[in-house]
Amino acid sequence: MLELLGVPHRYDWGTKDAIPKLLGTEPDDEPYAEYWLGSHELSSSTTSQGTLYEVLSKHPEMLEHQVRGAFGGRLPYLLKVLSAQHPISLQAHPGAEQAIDGFTRENTAKVPLDDPNRIYRDNRPKPEIFVALDVFEALSGFRDPIETARLFDGLGIAADLASVLGPLIERRGAAALAEVFLDTLTLEGERAHLLDILGSAAIRHSQDEGPVGVFARDILHLDDVFPGDRGIIAALLLNRITLLPGQAFYIAPGQMHVYLRGTGIELMANSDNVIRGGLTAKHIDVGELVRVVNFDPAPVPILEPVKERPGVFRYPSSCPEFALWRLELESGHGQIPLPAPDTARIAFTVAGSASINSTAEKADLNQGKALFISAQDQDVAIGGEGTVFLSAAGLSRDFASSPNPVESLPAPL
Repeated sequence: MLELLGVPHRYDWGTKDAIPKLLGTEPDDEPYAEYWLGSHELSSSTTSQGTLYEVLSKHPEMLEHQVRGAFGGRLPYLLKVLSAQHPISLQAHPGAEQAIDGFTRENTAKVPLDDPNRIYRDNRPKPEIFVALDVFEALSGFRDPIETARLFDGLGIAADLASVLGPLIERRGAAALAEVFLDTLTLEGERAHLLDILGSAAIRHSQDEGPVGVFARDILHLDDVFPGDRGIIAALLLNRITLLPGQAFYIAPGQMHVYLRGTGIELMANSDNVIRGGLTAKHIDVGELVRVVNFDPAPVPILEPVKERPGVFRYPSSCPEFALWRLELESGHGQIPLPAPDTARIAFTVAGSASINSTAEKADLNQGKALFISAQDQDVAIGGEGTVFLSAAGLSRDFASSPNPVESLPAPL
């Protein structure tokens, strides 16, 4: 077992105090957006033996055989703390085949990996699951077009925006959403004034109760951070999600999403591939969005953890790259076996403290501390009083019951 020191990421959209409070450090009045735990090639956590990336490169046996075969000796997941004070860019991530194709295309075109206009920095998909630590708000997946049309009508501007929103009523479904979404990203000239109309209507309805009031306040929140951005209307086509602490939602490849505000645990496939659609100063590729984005309207389920046994709660997912548990430890209950035995895991304490024992050693895990547990560590058990998140590869558990789980995985780099 190796204690992990995560990597901080200080983006402007981060909060100033949530992550320092969790880690038990003093805030420095600068935004603190993310804290990474994993072996990402460009931002690996460190251990007493070097970076986790270096350790696993030298000792691949620390990963189970199935994971080594499927992911080429890589730890396939990345565990993060994410804390947003304002919206993060409108974006989606590719699936396995899309990532392989896009990475190959950009390599063939000799686009440098550090080129700001490059989209695919590896050949891997990037599904994600997000668990709220406080009240967390997001937009994700396309809302039913009829419901979206009603919200704009509630602002009293459906007629003003008819040239853009008309297909929501006339055509409906994925085709309508694709047409409207892509049209909003190319607003220019005299049609650009539609954003002013939208903002004025949002101010008038900002104190309304119910869905229209929430819709109006989201418009103002987005426009405050990204004034006049064409991605605002595109973002308003998405489902509105509010997570309470402990609740989660899954972000499938191709699923457009925007994190609005809040703090939580994000577990994702170990990839850097992002296709942006707005609310950003970074590169937007409309053609690639057409290839990747799933425009089928559907509600986004809020996930509650499933109790496996006392103190052990698993978040449902079916990704080969990751599986996630929340452990609620109580003093006096002794040690309980750690889930996902015989595979490499990362344990991270977000409240209280824990002790982890194997046949060979013992480690204390106070709040804000993380531990890498090798596949070679045997009979690992945990006890204490607090909350611990545990991540592992999904191959060995959730995904194992699905047919041919490894066949869809991209080839290792």
